[in-house]
Amino acid sequence: MTAVAITPRGPFSLAASMHFLEGFTPAGYTSDGRVLRLAFPSDDGRSTVSASVWQANDPEGTVLADVTVHTGNPGEERMGPAAAESNGGSAVRAQMARILSLDVDGSGFPRLAEDDPVLAELIAAYPGLRPVCFYSPYEAAAWAVIGHRIRMVQAAAIKARISEHHGQRVTVAGESLHAFPTPLVLRGLSGFPGLPETKVERLRLLADAALAGDLDAAGLRAMPVEDALAHLRTLPGIGPFSAELILIRGAGHPDTFPRHERRLHASMADAYGLGDPAASDARRLAGISDRWAPYRSWAALLLRTRWEEMSRAASRGRSVR
Repeated sequence: MTAVAITPRGPFSLAASMHFLEGFTPAGYTSDGRVLRLAFPSDDGRSTVSASVWQANDPEGTVLADVTVHTGNPGEERMGPAAAESNGGSAVRAQMARILSLDVDGSGFPRLAEDDPVLAELIAAYPGLRPVCFYSPYEAAAWAVIGHRIRMVQAAAIKARISEHHGQRVTVAGESLHAFPTPLVLRGLSGFPGLPETKVERLRLLADAALAGDLDAAGLRAMPVEDALAHLRTLPGIGPFSAELILIRGAGHPDTFPRHERRLHASMADAYGLGDPAASDARRLAGISDRWAPYRSWAALLLRTRWEEMSRAASRGRSVR
């Protein structure tokens, strides 16, 4: 086990992240309100990482984690105590920072509120909230394939069963978790209950693409946004919506406006008083989002969070904020 410390640049609240994850069905994170438990395939495509994460009560808001890298076959519980350092500890630290959007300097994000009353209200309502990403572009792509044209809760159940049957079991802060299988394991998937053969084949091909480097987070973020999206759309089963999901919530790109996220567009139209027809005018909404640069993805997250909270409150017959 190796200790990792990450100092946020700009406001960050792990508590806000954990609260947000309560409604983020696809990822399968667990927490007790203080410690966030993670289990995920590492970016190397061959090993699994487990980590318990918490935030120190210090002026910097340091994020601390106990990390272990697991190799070998699923079911093998743990490697040696120096494993994380000897097996690319800096790469694992970078992946964890990306998952929590701590690899981005967020010190300029609050300044967006100076010229945008809508963002001012949102930043005040959700202090320190940054996007919490899928563990990797590979896992985001797998989710996109599993969840295509089925209900989210059904997709989440299938993804959890795949993890239980084919992923590595680890113990994190006293709790047993199953990570999603690494690409090296998923490429051998021969079939799975609840998944048609077309989706199984697409998952195998995505695993091959991940091992070939086609889902490398740093590479995707280094491309111009449109080039990255076009590249992702060449992968099996990945359309325009899924490509944006992979780039924004998988690779953690901080400055991409989702042009195919209808719930976000509805939230924008409502928050900015644009009227219902504007919700379908992606070009107009993208123009508004230009004022959010270089944090378009972050601002979009706050608007989507607002919309989800309003929808849940409306279903209970009361207003929110």
